[in-house]
Amino acid sequence: MCGIVGAISDRNVVPMLLAGLQRLEYRGYDSSGLALLERGEMSRLRVAGRVAELAQRGAALQGRSGIAHTRWATHGEPSEANAHPHLGGDSVLVVHNGIIENHRVLRAELAEFGYRFTSDTDSEAIAHLIHHLLKTGGDLLDAVRNAMARLSGAFAIGVLCRDWPDRLVCARRGSPLVLGQGFGEQFFASDIAALLPVTQRMAYLEDGDIAELQRQRIRIVDQHGTMQQCEMHTVDMNVDVTELGPYRHFMQKEIFEQPGAVANTVQRAIELGCRAELFGPDAEAIFTAAPAIRILACGSSYHAGLVARYWLEEWAGLPVSVEIASEYRYRRCREPDGTLVIAISQSGETADLLAAVHAARERGKVRLLAICNVPHATLTREAELLFLTQAGIEIGVASTKAFVTQLAALYVLAVALARCRAGLSEAELQALNDALPGLPARINATLALEPELERWAHELAHCRHALFLGRHTLFPIALEGALKLKEIAYIHAEGHAAGELKHGPLALVDEDMPVIVCAARDALLGKLASNVREVQARGGRLFILAAPGTEGEFEGIGHHLTVPGGGPLTALTMALPLQLLAYHTACRKGTDVDKPRNLAKSVTVE
Repeated sequence: MCGIVGAISDRNVVPMLLAGLQRLEYRGYDSSGLALLERGEMSRLRVAGRVAELAQRGAALQGRSGIAHTRWATHGEPSEANAHPHLGGDSVLVVHNGIIENHRVLRAELAEFGYRFTSDTDSEAIAHLIHHLLKTGGDLLDAVRNAMARLSGAFAIGVLCRDWPDRLVCARRGSPLVLGQGFGEQFFASDIAALLPVTQRMAYLEDGDIAELQRQRIRIVDQHGTMQQCEMHTVDMNVDVTELGPYRHFMQKEIFEQPGAVANTVQRAIELGCRAELFGPDAEAIFTAAPAIRILACGSSYHAGLVARYWLEEWAGLPVSVEIASEYRYRRCREPDGTLVIAISQSGETADLLAAVHAARERGKVRLLAICNVPHATLTREAELLFLTQAGIEIGVASTKAFVTQLAALYVLAVALARCRAGLSEAELQALNDALPGLPARINATLALEPELERWAHELAHCRHALFLGRHTLFPIALEGALKLKEIAYIHAEGHAAGELKHGPLALVDEDMPVIVCAARDALLGKLASNVREVQARGGRLFILAAPGTEGEFEGIGHHLTVPGGGPLTALTMALPLQLLAYHTACRKGTDVDKPRNLAKSVTVE
């Protein structure tokens, strides 16, 4: 959950490192630092603060090779002493993303060799260990490879050494790392976003591999020292995607990018009619034979999976369970052979999700389908079937366009499975297909509600608590709306199935409790209206987001907005006003919208 970047060049790398860190700050922002080599001299600068402060203090620094880091604290409080890079001995500097599980054992061992620890981090043990191993002979790459054999946990590291000034070394196990190639210069980073300003020639480092970067070449070996190929690919992405443009925050920008992101995600599905081949050449056979579906996900992706359960069960006729990955991995259960495991992830590198996928494979002969936003992520490389969402880079920590494109992908999947399982008539399938081409326009129309939602936010900003209610596919959307408000506005919020209101949450309702209701035009509308009346009778402050045709049910009750469109895709469009409501509430409160406290974007630690 930290960001790392490294560069070696014939020119000063400081501007590149700082620009890369600024694009990685969504991965952690409680401290930052960089280390440089210039004509055999090492320098290091660390701050217990944001990258902007590091850039201000480090603008005059010079170096033709360097490493840099922006931190999300796991071991040790945010402080200059705990900030990266960490110094090993007197000559090794290390940046690290991940967690070293056996760091206490290593610290005790290295202390016996005379190493003195100056931080509370697990990362400092890596730097001292590499320094110690360099004394036994071999080059820097050998020392890093031998150090990896001693490390337990998930990590990506970058290493700079005064005694090897013509090279950088980086390595990964369980945490992402991308390599970049320029003209007479080489780079590494946690994310392609950091490298887009300097190169579009990139390669993802395979799990367990170590790379040695010199100005004119990259050498890669595996954990056994065997040489590996480095196949660079051109990333077709404009650097402008990481620029804020006319928007106040990246979250707002990404909310308004959703029409295009969804259009790009469903384009091939529209062309092919939501058929199984969208997911891979073997998808039709796998879909037809699957006895059940197990969905694994975390956070907002988990909520997307909960929505998909309704579609999959109703249209494909399969039993579906949706699991929080961090819980599933520690449960003991069998998976029937042929079970379709659907892993949903924005980054494809979430540690809990990858561990859950491995656990599922140990519990039965399952088939794995990945829904992911990153083409060469660990998850996508492990999956038999794949659907890539087209959200593009998402910088705001609170997920918006990544979540909505996941819903779009899961909708396509549900229709494809229904076709394979003969769960619906041809006319019903055609109706579901026909809903997709108009979806971007519906999203645009929904985003036009922003001014009214901003007025609602003025009321919510004064509240300490909130309830979100929904039924059927809008129950998970209520969960997602509550999560957004918690994440960025720091308001305690709960999402509930509206039918559960009288089983406990109703006790919380009074004139100070805002209740946000998501209403669809479906068979449960009358029951939801009864739940709303229960809130009204107890003085609750109602804010109702309703699909067209439901207005009569809520006439004269609280605040009311009609959300364009209806049908099964109501769940997708209903997510948008909840995003805008949370966004404007946070703006009204003055919180750091894109970088909420205690959170980071890419969760690569357990």
